[in-house]
Amino acid sequence: MQVHALTCFGEGPGDGNPALVIEGAAAGSEARQALARARNTTCVFLDGDVVDFYYPHTRSPLCLHATLAVAHVLFARQQDASVLAVTTAMRGQRLELVRDGDAFFIRLQAQDVAQPSLDPGLLQRLLAAPGFAPVSMPHVASVGSPKLLVEVADSATLHGLHPDLAAITDWGREAGVNGIYAWRRMLDGRVEGRNFNHLDPLLEDAATGVAAGALTALLGHGITLLQGRATQQSCLIATRMEDGAILVGGRAEPATVAESVGRP
Repeated sequence: MQVHALTCFGEGPGDGNPALVIEGAAAGSEARQALARARNTTCVFLDGDVVDFYYPHTRSPLCLHATLAVAHVLFARQQDASVLAVTTAMRGQRLELVRDGDAFFIRLQAQDVAQPSLDPGLLQRLLAAPGFAPVSMPHVASVGSPKLLVEVADSATLHGLHPDLAAITDWGREAGVNGIYAWRRMLDGRVEGRNFNHLDPLLEDAATGVAAGALTALLGHGITLLQGRATQQSCLIATRMEDGAILVGGRAEPATVAESVGRP
């Protein structure tokens, strides 16, 4: 078994969301889930050109920071290539990997998703925030892993959230939604966000590429998204729209395995 440890979407050297790219591991969901749980971090199992994503608590149809890690591994082996492709194990989604200077991008398509019923008080309960009111109508969008996008008023609201992660997970299973992404507009035109889909608050994502893609689909234009303040890992995700496709990208760099394992 070969393990590649990387950090992805970092705003600068040493920053980023950790992921392990694992080759030659035993097949089977139970074994892979156990390995991700033991490593306590996001793992993507690379089988040729097929990618299989696992968080410590669940398998995922798509994880873009882990896909960025795969791009780093594959392009290092094919120095002359500028475009490669992989396919997701769960849904057979084709992901086009693009090298752009020192950064990597994943080309995706926005997907049609059903809008779940949001009963009055649901967000207050899930976010454990009595009296919470979103700035705009919450909306589910997806580029392969649906997110409920919830706009909040300001930085204090965003970073003051301490949601009920178990309730979000249970609701997400019923609604077919992979967590809540809270986001805010910044005065300089950028956006900032936080992702809530892990059961352990210490494993909160420092960067969530699928949410950046979903938010791009919702807004209809490319964005620069900041994330990671809550995890003390400054991350930056850039997106753009080209010929109807959404490109989500950023930096990826090698890290030691110790740095890439989730915080204890």
